[in-house]
Amino acid sequence: MKRLNILLADDHHTTLAGLRAILESQEGWQVCGEATTGTEAVEMAVRLKPNVVVMDFGLPGMNGLEATRRIRKSLPDTEVVILTMHKMKTLTQEALAAGARGFVLKTQRNGYLIAAVKKVAEHKMAYSEEALEAALPASQKSCMADTSAQLPDPRLTEREREIICMIASGRRSKEIATTLKISARTADVHKNHITRKLNLHSTAELVHYAIRTGLVEL
Repeated sequence: MKRLNILLADDHHTTLAGLRAILESQEGWQVCGEATTGTEAVEMAVRLKPNVVVMDFGLPGMNGLEATRRIRKSLPDTEVVILTMHKMKTLTQEALAAGARGFVLKTQRNGYLIAAVKKVAEHKMAYSEEALEAALPASQKSCMADTSAQLPDPRLTEREREIICMIASGRRSKEIATTLKISARTADVHKNHITRKLNLHSTAELVHYAIRTGLVEL
C-alpha cells in the first residue's frame, strides 16, 4: 500500500492519541504531526506537506475551516477531512466552500474516518449523503426526493461538465484555471453560467447534482 502521511489537528490530547491509534492501524499510514491550534495546523502542514489533514472544526483561535482554506491555498495537493461533533447545514456548506474534501462526525464509527481518509487521499469526495442533504435548502430536498439515477442536463457543454466535476471534487477556481490553462476569472464565469443554467445556488447543491447525475462518485 502507498505510504500516507497524515497530520492531525485537535485541541484535546486524548482525541489526538485515539486518532493516531485508529489511523496508524492501517498499513502504510503514518501520523507525521499533531497540532492543537488552527495556526499550528497551517504552519505544520506547510512544513510537513502531508497527504491528508484530519482537522477538528472547533480549534482555538483560528478555527478548522479557516485553517483548511489556508492549507488548501498553499498546498492544493494536500486534502482535508473536517472532523466535528456538529451536524449543521451551514457547517457542511462552509466545509465544502473551504475546500475540505471529507466531512466526518465524531459520533460515527471509526470505519467512517478510515474510509474518508482513503477516499480523500485519492482526491475523491468523502461526504455522506446525510451531510450533503443537510446542506441543501428544503426546496432542493423536495426536488431531489426521487433517488433514481438522472442524466446530466443536455444543455451542459463538455467543458462545463468537466468544471462541475472539478468543483464537486473540491477544486478551487485557481486550481481549475491552472489545470484547464484558463484564467481564474474565466473559471468563475464558467461556474456562474453553470449555476444559472442548472438553477443551483451553492456549492453543496452543485456537488449533490454531480453525484446524482453520475458526474462524480462518493
